[in-house]
Amino acid sequence: MAILPAAAARPAPPSKMVGVCAACAIRELSVCSVLSATELSRLCTIVATVNLDAGRTVINEGEPADDLFNVIRGSVKLYKLLSDGRRQVTGFLFPGDFLGIALNDTYAYSGDALEPLQLCRFPRKKLEILLAELPRLEWKLLGTTAHEHAAAQDQMMLLGRKTARERVASFLVLLSERAVKRRRPASPLDVPMSRTDIADFLGLTTETVSRTLTQLRQARLIATSERKRINILNQNGLKALVDAAAGA
Repeated sequence: MAILPAAAARPAPPSKMVGVCAACAIRELSVCSVLSATELSRLCTIVATVNLDAGRTVINEGEPADDLFNVIRGSVKLYKLLSDGRRQVTGFLFPGDFLGIALNDTYAYSGDALEPLQLCRFPRKKLEILLAELPRLEWKLLGTTAHEHAAAQDQMMLLGRKTARERVASFLVLLSERAVKRRRPASPLDVPMSRTDIADFLGLTTETVSRTLTQLRQARLIATSERKRINILNQNGLKALVDAAAGA
């Protein structure tokens, strides 16, 4: 099962969780956004808050999918281990994203905290029972599943047709768009993942990612003042690389 410290996953009293959920800064971005105050109160009877340090595992591929999670603060790296021992990073989650949806009884991928992480944890069996009472939440979760499927298709195209420069540009544009969705500035970008994580996501080597970022910096498309932060100097220039790849 997921590696979660028992103390970190201790549920708060439902009455307290109602207040916490009502004041949640990312509620409008999460699956809970479709719920009325009454429906949210019902959901709060099964939810617990989880806090994890950077590097801790949230879920493990192949283990029972007992819980689902909503990211409140921090970010998560999703990955699969290949038969030859290599790792394929399949995505990154940020506040408002949902984690742990499974088509069967086991998790299809693993997820690690990239930075200090806060999650809402929903026991899967209790949530499935509650969905019968909250059809709008069920439809929202179905939409989340459809979005994951579309993202997987985009990732296949990213790995199959684009050059290294186009892949890195696409990744930066994606981070920028997701930041705006979370009502954050489009630039500078917080980049909590390592160069190796980015390389594993884009199907490149770490050296190629670093070299490509240097090329984008030399072209004055980006600036890298801090290791975990990238400034986009020319958004249109980056998007032109992405659009050129899409039309290839």
